[in-house]
Amino acid sequence: MQLLEQINTHKQLLALDKAKLPQLCEEIRRFLVDQVSKTGGHLASNLGVVELTVAIERVFDTSKDRLLFDVGHQSYVHKLLTGRRKDFATLRCLGGMAGFPKPSESPCDAFVAGHASSSVSTALGMARARTLLGEDYHVVAVIGDGALTGGLAYEGLNDAGESNEPLIVILNDNGMSINPNVGGLSKYLSFLRTRPGYFRVKKAYRTVTYALPGGRAFYDFTSKVKDRYKGVVLGTTFFEEMGFEYYGPIDGHDINKLEYMLRLARERKGPVLLHVITQKGRGYKPAEKKPDIFHGIGVFDPGSGRVQSKGKISFSDTFGKTMCELAEEEPRLCAVTAAMVSGTGLSAFAEKYPKRCFDVGIAEGHAVSMAGGLAKQGIIPVVAVYSTFLQRAYDMILQDVAMQNLHVVFALDRAGLVGNDGETHHGVFDISFLRSIPNMQILCPSNQAELRQMLRKAVLEMDGPVAVRYPRGCDGELKTLPESPVLREGKDITMISYGILTNELMDAAELLSQEGICPEVIKLDSVKPIDMDLIIPSVKKTGHLLVAEETVRNGCVGREISALLRARDILVPTRSCNLGDAFIEHGTVSQLYELVGVDGKALAAAAKEVLSDEA
Repeated sequence: MQLLEQINTHKQLLALDKAKLPQLCEEIRRFLVDQVSKTGGHLASNLGVVELTVAIERVFDTSKDRLLFDVGHQSYVHKLLTGRRKDFATLRCLGGMAGFPKPSESPCDAFVAGHASSSVSTALGMARARTLLGEDYHVVAVIGDGALTGGLAYEGLNDAGESNEPLIVILNDNGMSINPNVGGLSKYLSFLRTRPGYFRVKKAYRTVTYALPGGRAFYDFTSKVKDRYKGVVLGTTFFEEMGFEYYGPIDGHDINKLEYMLRLARERKGPVLLHVITQKGRGYKPAEKKPDIFHGIGVFDPGSGRVQSKGKISFSDTFGKTMCELAEEEPRLCAVTAAMVSGTGLSAFAEKYPKRCFDVGIAEGHAVSMAGGLAKQGIIPVVAVYSTFLQRAYDMILQDVAMQNLHVVFALDRAGLVGNDGETHHGVFDISFLRSIPNMQILCPSNQAELRQMLRKAVLEMDGPVAVRYPRGCDGELKTLPESPVLREGKDITMISYGILTNELMDAAELLSQEGICPEVIKLDSVKPIDMDLIIPSVKKTGHLLVAEETVRNGCVGREISALLRARDILVPTRSCNLGDAFIEHGTVSQLYELVGVDGKALAAAAKEVLSDEA
């Protein structure tokens, strides 16, 4: 790592002999494999952009120039070259370096990014701010072909192309998002990869003609003739039709060519799109062979590439298996997902029922609206999506599903705190925004046995929109179906929760019992509607209430329970323990439980405080 250890700033990188750049890239790849094998993280996407990022960091000074990463999981190389090499030991650890761009971490990180398709819009905003304030810096957005399946990307491209603002959009085309890309765009990009390049001749011609008397006017005239000829012979690209000057496609692993093209693009006075072809997982054979596995990976053996897994069955696995079972029983059942076939556990379903599994790309809004159309015509669609990504489809849930009370089932994976991916990926808002929607019903399994049962109920027995939300990972302590929602009978305080946080509440109850306190623990299967007939008798008996939730404060279940009790003149000391009104950083789930005060010890302490209160 002799070269990499010398690079911490733009000036140091620029001073490096160009002949040594391939060695630097090799050192970066070895470093990434070694570090990510210890902490887990997004590996394949970063291995694919090593040369591209090195070229960007040499052509642009990201401490003042603005570099926007779409999604942001491919920003490790950028972080490495901007003075954070020593921080990689803490990657995605509590209090350590984030796995996504974070301006509070470094001035070289232009913007927080964790979701897809927004980079062009943000970049255009920064470019327009530069113009309005009369400042001087470059704006570059790096967007993957996967993120281009999201509609927001085209809203940004449409406006940027007409803006005449100087900005550079780099299309990082690797044919993948997490799974191989689908749809017409993917086919179109494949076509563009076969177009011959002409930009070297173009620049040489401009240089020669500018040196001649009247050369600039002559160049402008011949350029118009050339553009018409090119349009007839080659056809214009989609991006050129939108107003971009299109360059490419070019080899995204050829640093010299990348630097040349980036410097050329930097000279332009309007929007430029640079189409770059890269290989996801480049330089590490296990990631090249299985880029989907190494997209986001846990701790693994860097020598063999084998993941150090305990072999436990995850909630996603159980969801996928149950979907296959349900499909055998109900021929109208289909699955809809947004570029997350493997991520949501639908791989087996997609293989067994290919005509009933629809991967729409990174387009959650479209997925929900399409599901509404399916449901209206008699199909039973299950929309499998991560909780954090469902936020992008709020309007479609409201307008295209709930307003017509259509039977669409939302399978919300990664609900609650997800751990090391941090604030952009925690699924802690769905409770609040889904509970605000009329006709919506929300089921919350606390273990995989309940997930199987609730998914079956949602598909086969219920009507209207239903959300079944479940966490990342594997079971906690509740392995089987409980005989009653009252998990523990008591007399001193009523303690309520739902989902896997119920395990922490049971731990709290055990700690309280050791001090002679007898709590009653209730697990809610549904948080909309709420079974007040279950809660009221318990609260009247104990005279005290604590509600624990893995969600933000506003719109939480505890507040509604308290309001409903007050409406019935049941006034008791109450505590609502939740995640508060803040974005939660990255760390392990257990660390974050402790950080925000919803672990067993904290809940037990909160219960004792409630018991000391007067009504």
